[in-house]
Amino acid sequence: MASKSKDASTEEKIKEAARIVFTQKGYSATRTRDIAEEAGINLALLNYYFRSKEKLFELVMSEKVAKLFGVIAPIVNGDTTSIEEKVTLIADNYITMLIQNPGLPLFVLSEIRNNPEHFGNKVQAGKLLTESIFVQQLKERKPDINPLHFIINLLSMCIFPFIAKPVLESAGVMTPSQMNDFAEERKKFIVQWFKAMISS
Repeated sequence: MASKSKDASTEEKIKEAARIVFTQKGYSATRTRDIAEEAGINLALLNYYFRSKEKLFELVMSEKVAKLFGVIAPIVNGDTTSIEEKVTLIADNYITMLIQNPGLPLFVLSEIRNNPEHFGNKVQAGKLLTESIFVQQLKERKPDINPLHFIINLLSMCIFPFIAKPVLESAGVMTPSQMNDFAEERKKFIVQWFKAMISS
């Protein structure tokens, strides 16, 4: 029993190290040796648990994608909520998740650039952007405007501060604590801005 617990602990330690190193360096620049060093284990032990960098990356990537898009999918497909309620839920849940995982947007954007087809298939981006109930509601409300304009604006308003976070902090514009307060404030502003967009 103790052995199984130890195995699970070592495996989780490796996965956590991989999350950190992949997020910092991206897939191409990461070596399995880097992950082993971050985890505080030898390379042979890492290879025992995970035979290749590809398999470990696939696991980490799947977890990160699930976090990033798992928040949105249930909301945009809700059949009992209005557009305004969906936007409120997206802004609140998405920003909360990004505060808890600040390195996530840069990591995912890097992998979108490197492998867009694989990423798009994994998150079923086509269905989310063209077939969701949210898209249908936007088409009904603003039939003369492509709903992608609204969706991309909404996601950009949520995500961009976290992409700019390293610059804002290194330039002394905000401390990490102030950045979190700023992100919390945006939850209400995003809803107001979006309402203005769809009513104009």
